[in-house]
Amino acid sequence: MKKFFVSALVVMVAAMTLSGSAFAFEGSGDAYVGVYSKYLWRGLDLSMDDDYVVQGGSDVSFGAFTVSWWANANEDLDVNEVDLVLDYSFDASEMVSMSVGNILYVVPGADDTNELYLTASLNTILEPSFSIYYDYDSFAGDMYYTASVGHSIELSEMASVSAGALISYYDADGYSELHNGDISVGLDVALSDNLSLSASGLYTMPITDDAEDFLGHDGEGTVGVSIALAF
Repeated sequence: MKKFFVSALVVMVAAMTLSGSAFAFEGSGDAYVGVYSKYLWRGLDLSMDDDYVVQGGSDVSFGAFTVSWWANANEDLDVNEVDLVLDYSFDASEMVSMSVGNILYVVPGADDTNELYLTASLNTILEPSFSIYYDYDSFAGDMYYTASVGHSIELSEMASVSAGALISYYDADGYSELHNGDISVGLDVALSDNLSLSASGLYTMPITDDAEDFLGHDGEGTVGVSIALAF
């Protein structure tokens, strides 16, 4: 946890340096929980032998800063991962939005680790986004790069559908490859002003033969439903 708070300070300093703007603090947040057929992360199937997983979390924002926690539990509801995130997001220009942050991964039975990340998104058609993740802790030097696009269409005042695609490059000790490609779809339905229901699907696949060996599969998919409360 000490490393997380130190890196949180780094994020705050970097945020002030990158944005060069004054902070406006207005609080808001959400809490959510969902059930998914698998836990897929960066192309890896982390579901073990579970028939399903339960994932939930919460986000609290004050102005441009957001503090988040997220957890994954197996089918017996034993929590096997908790992530803590500090994020600062701002508009660098009318066309470019930026996010800088830190992720602390806490996995029972494994070493905790921290990643710094930087994301740049273009406010244009398909909203292309580019991200860099850098592990400076237990897996020091590991880097993960992503490029993604996405689009959302409103079906009505209460519902919208979305689709996205992502490709990645993973640079770790002894492994530097085009890594995984993802295709995702989603449906969001507003049940009230503060409550929403979502259904989603994700398919991930290795991009190269070496990535297939690393991931241990030639393609995996997951589907799930979640409910979120905004406050």
